[in-house]
Amino acid sequence: MLALRLARRAHPVVQLRRLLVTAATGGTGFLLLCALGHAMAHPNAPAGSVLRLGWCVAPAAATVYFAVTVARTDPGTRPRPGLSAIGLGPGRLMAVSAVTTALSTVLGSLLALLFFLHLRGDLTGMPFDGAAADVLAAERPLPVPAALTLLALVPAVASLTTALVLRPRDTRARPAGPRTRFMAYDTFDLRRRAAAPAGATRYEEEPDEEAAGPPAPAEQPEPPTPRPAPGGLPWGIAVLAVGLAIETYAGQSDAGSALTLPGGLADSPAGVLGGWLLTALGLVLAGPGLTHFTGLLLQAVRPGALRLLAGRVLQEEARRIGRPLGVVCAVASGAYTMVTLASGTRPTVGPLTLLGAAVVAGSTVLTLATAAVEARRAHADTTAALLRMGAPRALPRRAALVRAGALLTVFGPLTWTVAVLAALPLAA
Repeated sequence: MLALRLARRAHPVVQLRRLLVTAATGGTGFLLLCALGHAMAHPNAPAGSVLRLGWCVAPAAATVYFAVTVARTDPGTRPRPGLSAIGLGPGRLMAVSAVTTALSTVLGSLLALLFFLHLRGDLTGMPFDGAAADVLAAERPLPVPAALTLLALVPAVASLTTALVLRPRDTRARPAGPRTRFMAYDTFDLRRRAAAPAGATRYEEEPDEEAAGPPAPAEQPEPPTPRPAPGGLPWGIAVLAVGLAIETYAGQSDAGSALTLPGGLADSPAGVLGGWLLTALGLVLAGPGLTHFTGLLLQAVRPGALRLLAGRVLQEEARRIGRPLGVVCAVASGAYTMVTLASGTRPTVGPLTLLGAAVVAGSTVLTLATAAVEARRAHADTTAALLRMGAPRALPRRAALVRAGALLTVFGPLTWTVAVLAALPLAA
C-alpha cells in the first residue's frame, strides 16, 4: 500500500519514467508471447521457436536494465534523514523500490497479454480483432501457465535486481569525512566560502576572549579524497579483443551451426554471435574506465576553468554514466553491423523485428539519459556554490557541452571501429 501511495503521488517526470518502463515491458512481453504463438503454430519446428525465444533475451535484458536505473534514480524512495524514525529505513525503502518496479513491469506484462489476446481474436469489440489469428495459432487453446510464466520473467528479474542493487550496505568500514561530488579538493572550500560572511578571512569561529586558558587550536577539516579510477578498463579491453578474435575465427571457419539473424538478414555461425556478445561485454566493462580517461584528457595541457570543471565531473561520474554509455555503444555497433550486412540485399524486416529493435534501442538510450540526469543532480549543490561565488551562469551548460563533445570524440570512433571489425567476418 505504501508503494502504491508513493507511486501515485510522485512527480510527473518520475511517472513518465515509470510509464516508459511499462511500455518497454509490454513490448518485451509481447515478443515473448509471439514466440509462444510461433511454437503453437509450428509444433514440428521447435528449433525456430527456441531461436525466436533466444532473440527475446536482448529486449528483456535492456528492459530490466532500464527498470533498475529508473528505480535507483527515484527520488521518492531515496534514503533521507528522519525517515528511520517512522519506520522507513534503508531496508524498507529498498523493498518499496522493488515493489514499485514490480508494479510498473506487471502492468506492462498485462497490457502485452491483452494485446496478444486481442490479435488472436480472443477479445472482441475493438479494431483489428483477430488480425494475426493465423500467425498466433488462434485455432489452438492458449496454454495459460506457459503464457503467465513468460510474462512473469521480466517483472521477477527486474524486482530482484532492484532489491540487490539497492540493498543496504554496511558503511562502518568506510573512512569518515565528507564525500565530494565532483571537485575532489575544491568542493569543500567552495561551499565554505559561499556561506562565509563578506570580509571574513577565517572559517573557524573566534575563541572566546573571556574563557580561561589558552585557546584551543581550530581543527582544520581534511579535504575529501578523490575517487580512485575505475578498474575495469584492462578487463574490458581484454574481453573486447577476445570477442573480436572469436568472431574472426568463427567467420572464417565453415564448421558449426548457422543462425538466422532477426529479419533474415544473414546466416552465420553461432560462434560469431558469441564473439559479438563478448565484444559487447567488453564495451560495457570498459565504459567507466574510458569515461574517467576522457576526464583526464580534458584536464591535460594547462586546462582552464571550463575544461577543469568538465574533466572533474567526468572523473567523478565515470561509474554512473560510463556503464550505460558502454551499453549504448554496444547496441550502436550491433545496429551498424546489421545495417552494413543489409546494404546489398533486401531483408524481410517484419514488425516483430522492428519492435525488438525499438525496445532495445529505446531502453538503452533512456537508461543513459536517466543516468545523466542523476549525475547532474548529484553535483547540483556544488554548481549552486559556484554560481553564488560569481561564476557565469552559462558555465555549467558550457561544461556539459564540453563533456558531451569529449565523450562523443572518444566513444564514437571506438564504436565505429568495433562495428566494422565485427561485420568483416559476416561480410566475407
